[in-house]
Amino acid sequence: MLRKSSFVFLFVLGLAQVSLAQGIDFEHGNWSQILAKAKAENKLIFMDAYTTWCGPCKLLQKKVFPQKEVGDYFNAHFISTKVDMEKGEGPTLARKYRVSGYPTLFFIDPNSQKIVKSVLGYRDAQALLDIAKKANAKIGK
Repeated sequence: MLRKSSFVFLFVLGLAQVSLAQGIDFEHGNWSQILAKAKAENKLIFMDAYTTWCGPCKLLQKKVFPQKEVGDYFNAHFISTKVDMEKGEGPTLARKYRVSGYPTLFFIDPNSQKIVKSVLGYRDAQALLDIAKKANAKIGK
């Protein structure tokens, strides 16, 4: 009986942690689905172009993307996606957007599929927020 109650406690605790997630809500789906959602919501796409072996990529995912302030802004203004540039659609997108290093962070207009703003390398939370606000200012949002 103790084991069953322990399992229930851990399950509820896990649900509570999921509901407390405060960072960027990254969309899952293929590029066509991301484009369609961004068009429908009239938002830019924020794409984190990363690889699994990239140290600065891991730092962004661990230290910056989970922050509440970053999540609040990005979730309100962008459709966000993470794309492994070595798997699935990643190599095609890497060629299309001429990725030259990792991480590359893109702000993309879903209608034209053109880059509004891009930056290469790790950025702390405040720098990333400043870049995101400039990307939105370029298109008048």
